[in-house]
Amino acid sequence: MAAKEPRLLSGGNPQIPKGDGDAPVQAYITAMPGWKSRAGKRLDKLIETAVPGVRKAVKWNSPLYGADGTTFFLGLHCFDKYIKVAFFNGGSIQPRPPVESKDPDTRYFHVHEDDEWDEAQLSDWIKQAAALPGWKP
Repeated sequence: MAAKEPRLLSGGNPQIPKGDGDAPVQAYITAMPGWKSRAGKRLDKLIETAVPGVRKAVKWNSPLYGADGTTFFLGLHCFDKYIKVAFFNGGSIQPRPPVESKDPDTRYFHVHEDDEWDEAQLSDWIKQAAALPGWKP
């Protein structure tokens, strides 16, 4: 019997069971629809390169990345037209990621289908975020 495909929630966000480690994150990335899966793989690789040994988990249908054993510094989430990269302590990153949040500590970077990314800038934000105190779920 073939494995059941994950259900896509609002905005095409994959419904993936909570779990720690790389496997649930890869299941999420694989289930991201269309171009978002390719972008998710690229983001995941960039995060792994910027933060060797990064801790991964899926909680609340979003991949989370941490630099220690208890907190997370970054999360991904699919929306209809973009992927939201959430820097949980992004208000302390310089220069700040471009999209504001209702929470003054959190900043976002949105990835759209045809965007050109400044990978050096994104990698710098990731490294800075990993060095800051993380968010504890």
